[in-house]
Amino acid sequence: MALAAAPALAQDAAATMRDDTAELPGAGAVVRQSMTLSDRALAIATDFNRLNPANALIASAAAKPAQGEGRIKSVLNRAMALLGTPYRWGGTSPESGFDCSGLVGYVFRNALGIELPRVSREMAKSGELVPRAELSQGDLVFFGKSGRVDHVGIYVGEGQFLHAPRTGRDVTVSNMDTGYWSRKFMSARRVAAGT
Repeated sequence: MALAAAPALAQDAAATMRDDTAELPGAGAVVRQSMTLSDRALAIATDFNRLNPANALIASAAAKPAQGEGRIKSVLNRAMALLGTPYRWGGTSPESGFDCSGLVGYVFRNALGIELPRVSREMAKSGELVPRAELSQGDLVFFGKSGRVDHVGIYVGEGQFLHAPRTGRDVTVSNMDTGYWSRKFMSARRVAAGT
């Protein structure tokens, strides 16, 4: 069923890209709204990500009511829409690709208006330290080796985090409770009240 919807989505995406405006469903009616190229790319990425069953965890995480529900949902929705964006060292936008800290900075800047330091080791000094057992959706999780932070992601719940892993990989969700990432975990931070 999802594969059958892909051609229709691609046609809708192409039509949206040809026009300065797009018709977006809203509250049972169609609303005509002006969209920038970046907004259109984000909307298209969101549509394609909905076709991937592996994204069900993130979609359910974004839908769960919790403390700071609106802020958490905004962070998770913005992050989820970027799944599949290519990794690029030094990248800070969906158009150019992301490295790990570029992705996290982009999401928090665009979802909440929060400016974070550019590199992961500096981000690891921001906000409030959170014990691993008390992680909440939207917290920043840091990884590294030899006591030095060299990677960051956004916790999405149930031991999963969203990140831009490395060259040759796209923005994805990984498990931080088992395997490679469990051995590299260093710390977690909450950078804004309600997230």
